[in-house]
Amino acid sequence: MTTDTTPGTYPGTDIHVEAWGDGTPVVLAHGSLATAAEEWEGQRPLADEGYRLLAPDRRGYGRSPAAFGEDFLRDAEDIAALMGDGAHLVGHSYGGLGVLFAAARRPEATLSLALLEPAAFALGHQHPAGRALVDEVRRMWDQDIPDQQWVIGFLKAVGSDPDEFSPDFLAAALPLVPVLRRGRPFWHPDLPLEELAAAPFPKLVVSGGHSAGFDAICDDLAERIGASRAVVAGAGHEIQFTGTPINDTFLAYWRTTR
Repeated sequence: MTTDTTPGTYPGTDIHVEAWGDGTPVVLAHGSLATAAEEWEGQRPLADEGYRLLAPDRRGYGRSPAAFGEDFLRDAEDIAALMGDGAHLVGHSYGGLGVLFAAARRPEATLSLALLEPAAFALGHQHPAGRALVDEVRRMWDQDIPDQQWVIGFLKAVGSDPDEFSPDFLAAALPLVPVLRRGRPFWHPDLPLEELAAAPFPKLVVSGGHSAGFDAICDDLAERIGASRAVVAGAGHEIQFTGTPINDTFLAYWRTTR
């Protein structure tokens, strides 16, 4: 039976955190244009498997403090504060950058690291599809077009199908567009690749089987940090929306660390 705790701020932080279940901590970092509750709903059954899921709203999103723009380095500080004495880390898209830096800062407290199509756009350039994806997304930042048109273009660029999202979701995403566009750029980060490669904890990089560009980024990242590589198809960029397939991947992976 899943044990729910009242969502709210978490000790040592001022951010809003959804907390589900009891057991080994798992910190779930969401991507852009979404909140934790929206993005990780399909992972709630994992709370029945002996895990305590901690899903923060990153700054600028949901009920966490407002932010001029999202910042994966500030996210890393918040994630590190949620890890306690030890936690599994999972990050999707922009949230993947935050968990990368948190794991590098606190390797002794990182039980494992799982990255779902992280926005590591500094990588994958050796492959034409990887370079094309990065170039397309970067071009969008220079386009002076209405936010509604921009968000549709951005979702398509990263491999999401806007038709799969409800009108309510798209309406809620519009006010978040400035948070994304004013954020710390995800194609310029000096990623802690050497630190992660040297760290002893298991690492996993997952793509959604929909984009040769993201495949190139994920392949490059996995090779550089010594991570296992998996493909979980069926939901495009929103790999967590596959539910059972990605949850089974997590469980098989986490159980090897016990």
